[in-house]
Amino acid sequence: MVNLNLFTTLRAAFPTDLDRTAVETADGVSAPLRYSWRDLDRATAMLANLLESLDLPPASRVAVQVEKSVEAMLLYLATLRAGHVFLPLNTAYQSSEIQYFIENAEPAVVVCSPANFGWVSKIAFNAGTRYVFTLGDDRSGSLLQRAAQQSDRHAPAVKNDDDLAAILYTSGTTGRSKGAMLTHGNLRSNALVLRDYWGWQPGDVLLHALPIFHVHGLFVAIHGALINGSKMIWLSKFDPRLAVSRLRDATVFMGVPTLYVRMLAEHSLTVEQASRMRLFISGSAPLLIETFHDWKARTGHTILERYGMSETIMLTSNPCGPDARHGGATERRGGTVGFPLPGVALRVVDEAGQAVATGEVGGLQVNGPNVFKGYWRMPEKTAEEFTADGFFKTGDVGRIDDRGYVTIVGRSKDLIISGGYNVYPAEIEGFLNELPGVAESALVGVPHPDFGEVGVAVVVARPGAKPDPEQLLATLKQQLANFKIPKRCFVVPDLPRNTMGKVQKNLLREQYKNLFS
Repeated sequence: MVNLNLFTTLRAAFPTDLDRTAVETADGVSAPLRYSWRDLDRATAMLANLLESLDLPPASRVAVQVEKSVEAMLLYLATLRAGHVFLPLNTAYQSSEIQYFIENAEPAVVVCSPANFGWVSKIAFNAGTRYVFTLGDDRSGSLLQRAAQQSDRHAPAVKNDDDLAAILYTSGTTGRSKGAMLTHGNLRSNALVLRDYWGWQPGDVLLHALPIFHVHGLFVAIHGALINGSKMIWLSKFDPRLAVSRLRDATVFMGVPTLYVRMLAEHSLTVEQASRMRLFISGSAPLLIETFHDWKARTGHTILERYGMSETIMLTSNPCGPDARHGGATERRGGTVGFPLPGVALRVVDEAGQAVATGEVGGLQVNGPNVFKGYWRMPEKTAEEFTADGFFKTGDVGRIDDRGYVTIVGRSKDLIISGGYNVYPAEIEGFLNELPGVAESALVGVPHPDFGEVGVAVVVARPGAKPDPEQLLATLKQQLANFKIPKRCFVVPDLPRNTMGKVQKNLLREQYKNLFS
């Protein structure tokens, strides 16, 4: 039987010389740490053996909320290797959010930062989790201490393409987070397609500057390097000056638009500094056309913009080389996300589900081997999000022009993408509406020069109450991840509504659109 465990695919791409450097850390302060390919193989084996020693049920969830580190990446790979299901959690999540994820996913293992062990372990043990380990970004913690006692040899668990590999929680318009279930086949198919479509080459080096708790940094970036046997230069936290300084040592960089904006502010960013680079990729949020043009003027490189989701990994991409399916097109067109990737079917439909004419705007629906298995323990929601013929309703609105380029023009689900992170208004509104003195609220996204888009909260006070906008935001910061916190809050007499009583958020967006310009 062929073992379709994603780890076996990645491991097969390791170079024959296992003593070559696979990962080099770069924090601009301490001496770099170097991990060889042999180190990756041995460490993931030891961590996988630790998981197996716990006698966990098959396909147990391993929930992880730790700071970015090479060891955190190794834990992800070890979870795949052992045949369990990886559940990455944003490090900004607060106790109420973590409690929901743990109660919903019922992980057998939780790994957290040492500083958070007290409150995380209490939540986990109360929810029935059997094991809680710690992992620090300085290679400290009980996880590595326990793993050090394990063998460095391990036969990867046998998996099929349809077996679950990871769950990524993504908030919904109802405010309740949904766990997108991604399989070994979903992740493998996308990694192989991107390796070819983005022209990964021998000798490529990835400058890894993204967090590793979401699709972009964990799957797209890491899988891309590993499946090509490429070295990674590892930035534990994004520092624009440090990132620019390491461009000379790399060939591939992936970032959200905010990272490009911040690097453009560095005087050291020049054509010469980026001369060794082969490819700059942007995603997770819309790239402003000004940033697209400014980057080309400063570096001589044209950013490749692409489009994906937690539920689908990557769906479309501007071409890296000639695309034979589109007449050999090579142009990376600013303001578009390129063509559907090989194997991905993408269509634009009206509200009745009928295909629209070329160039017309409609809802985007997709199908392909990369599209997720469904939402964790939400069969009704899963069925609702798929069409009768198996297409996933992305909730995004866009169009396809006569050359095949896809442009995203909006989000039907009212999503705000701030600095590459998804913010769902209904979730924040739910918290706001529970605060003292608040009768109702509305959250809208407005343009921001750094984050691309940020939330602005508009609140109506209860009769006789005078809620303080700054105090409302301060209270939210104690309950929610920082990226979800609105940048501004306004108290108004009432919210604009249509004849059906629905809040007209388009009017609020128009009212506050120049707030940060």
